[in-house]
Formats: sequence, C-alpha cells, structure tokens
Amino acid sequence: MAMDTSDVILFMVDGKEGITAADREVASILMKTGKKIVLAVNKIDKAELPDDFYDFYELGLGEPIPISAANMLNLGDLLDEIVDSFPEGAGTEEDDSIKIAMIGKPNVGKSSLVNRLLGEDRVIVSPIAGTTRDSIDTPFEKDGEQYLLIDTAGIRRKSKVNEDIEKFSVLRAVAAIERCDVCLLMIDAQEGITEQDKKIAGIAHEAGKGIVVVVNKWDLLEKDNHTMNDFKKEIARELTFMSYAPSVFISALTGQRVDNVIAMAKYVAENRAMRIPTGQLNSLITDATMMKQPPSDKGKRLKIYYVTQVGVKPPLFSFKINSRPLMHFSYSRYLENKIRESFGFEGTPLKFVFREKGEKEDV
Repeated sequence: MAMDTSDVILFMVDGKEGITAADREVASILMKTGKKIVLAVNKIDKAELPDDFYDFYELGLGEPIPISAANMLNLGDLLDEIVDSFPEGAGTEEDDSIKIAMIGKPNVGKSSLVNRLLGEDRVIVSPIAGTTRDSIDTPFEKDGEQYLLIDTAGIRRKSKVNEDIEKFSVLRAVAAIERCDVCLLMIDAQEGITEQDKKIAGIAHEAGKGIVVVVNKWDLLEKDNHTMNDFKKEIARELTFMSYAPSVFISALTGQRVDNVIAMAKYVAENRAMRIPTGQLNSLITDATMMKQPPSDKGKRLKIYYVTQVGVKPPLFSFKINSRPLMHFSYSRYLENKIRESFGFEGTPLKFVFREKGEKEDV
C-alpha cells in the first residue's frame, strides 16, 4: 500500500462478505499510520442497509459509507467525505510545470512521441488505432524545467464513436485539452491534414491553448527540396484560423527533430503567458490606426480610445471604443496582426473584448 505521501486513505471492504480476518488486520495497520481513513463498504446495492452493515463499526475506522461501485450508488457522498478529510491547505501549492497535451487522431504517433521524449516505454504503442483509451499523465524534467506530458486517446469522428468506452476516451481527451498549457497537434505526414485534424485543432484553438503542429512520420515520406515548404503551405491553407501556430517535422520512431518539440512547447507556453505594458500597446494601436483608417458607417467612424491587456493564458486584450458594430472582423484581424508583428505571441491565440464607453470591465 502506497501511503507515505497520501493525506487520506480510502479503505474499501466487501459488504456481502462481512468483516474478514484480513479486513481486521489491514484496519489495524491503517490505524497505526495516523492518517485519515475513509471506510467504504462496497456492494450495498439497495437503499435499505443490511442488518449486518453496522458490524463494520467494529473496525474502529469511523462511520462506514455504503456504496455500490457497479451501480454508481452513493459515490458522490464518498467523494464528499474524501474531500472533507483533506488537511487544510492541501492541494493549494502552485504547480509551475508546463502541461503539454498530445492531441490528434488515433494512430498518429502520440504515445510513440511520449516514449521517445521520456527515453522509455512508459505508454503502450501499437499499430492498432485506439490503443490509448484514457489520458495518461507523466511528469518529467528537462534542462531544469518541469513538464507534464498528457498522452490522450485519439479523437475520432462522431460517426466512428460507437462504444461507450470510446465516447469516454474522447471526453477525457477534450478534458486534457482544457487543463493543458500547450497542445501538440499530431499530424500524419503520409495522410496530410484531414477534416478530423481541423476539428481537433479547432477545439484547442477555441479553448485558448498554445498550439504546436507536429508533423510525424516524416521519415516515411519521399522528399525533395520543396517537400517541407509545400507541407507548410498546406498547413497554412487548411488551418487558416490558427496561422499563429508554429510547426515541427519529426519522426517519433527514429527521433528525428524530437528535441525541437519540447523547446518549441516551452517557447509557446512563455508567449501564452506574456504581458505587454499598456503604454506600448496604445502607442502601437495609435500607429496602426494612422496607417489604416478605422471603418465607418453612415458618416460615423470607429474610434479606439485605449487598449489594455487584462489577462494571460491566453493573452486577453480589452479595447474601449465608441461603437461595437463599427469594429468589423477584418479590422480586428488587422489589429491582431499588428500586435503579433510587434510582440510575437507565436503559438498562442489572442482574445479581444470590445467595450463601448460606460460599459463595465468584467473580464
């Protein structure tokens, strides 16, 4: 039993067997640890408790919680009890590691890349698509920097998602995107960019995550002097909504350019956390409006009074303007391009909020 670093120990017993000699022996060991023990009695499948349920108090571990793991009964109460048992301040430490999620279709080499980066076979690799069913977290250190690699299940098209376990895998992959800093969008070099690749990229983009396009299996492609440039043009053409994302061409199998992946992920994470002083921003926007006049309608022209960066991860900018309808998408994109030209922000989406005079700042 791994108890040395735990705050709370969950001890589960079989409610149909009753208290066994092994239960008593384990309970005796647990009490000596000085840890908080939560006792769960499993296989209590009905709301009415059996007559011998209260015998479990004899273990001396406090009030037993009746549950049914198979029927999902009382699991919420059990979780509440576990959380309430955590010591004060538990889980509040800052986690400074850069969280990197491998995302993409099944069988594009996500698990192979994780193993190559770690230098060991930490996750299962198979030519059979769908081997990885859940998100697998692996912390590691490189050049003094802490990272967390999240290997996700491949995200299939909805028409291909038939099994309940497959649906669960997709949900966990999406959840992994939500909690990461940078997504490595894995693309199969032989297949090129597919519709499913674009949908997966859209999920990461909408979530405001840093993105690096990782073109894998590059070693299997017949190449000439134009192959890489041609593929970069395909990325720009097919993923127009995330033109900010850098690309890396690798082979997880041979290790070709794999070292560049983590370096690029760190660079993108830093850009995603970058903050620009308000003075520099407003000077830039003033110059931009002089170079290209803001749009107008029926004699009324858009005015930008000031802009300030109000958030990071992703960078969020608040513009105070005279009329929101006058801020056309094309001009918003123009301003974004000017900000990127001056400050970079490679690999991260930028979020804009436009407010008219008198509106409250609630971002």
